[in-house]
Formats: sequence, structure tokens, C-alpha cells
Amino acid sequence: MRQELKELFIRGCDEKLDKKGIAVGLSFYAFFKNKNDNPELLMEAATWWIMTHKLDHFEKAIKIKELILSESKQ
Repeated sequence: MRQELKELFIRGCDEKLDKKGIAVGLSFYAFFKNKNDNPELLMEAATWWIMTHKLDHFEKAIKIKELILSESKQ
């Protein structure tokens, strides 16, 4: 996953966690403000979310953040 996408996911998770708390869930599409203005990055996010990690449509923000951080350490 490219750095730009990692940063987008982390920033989005942090924003949702700050606003709605630890139980908040989100979809990969939420990181794109429900717009398709960067289809290449959107497809990379979808591939990571759906194909690589087999995640459900909605997942806990904390889970997504932890996955990204753990992958960054490898």
C-alpha cells in the first residue's frame, strides 16, 4: 500500500474515532468523501480492504488503523 493511502486511512480513522468514539465503523469508500475523484487510489483501497484482508463492508475504525500500523512495522 502506498504511503498516500496509509496516511489517508490513518487520518480518516483518527477523525472518526475523535468524533464518534472507539465503536465507530466505516467503509473504505468513506475515506474518499463518497466521491470517485481518484479512481486509481480508490481501487487500491478496495483491493486492500476486500481482496487482501477480506474485510466486511463496514469495519471498526480502530481495527483498520491497527491493521495499517502493524503492516507499516513489517
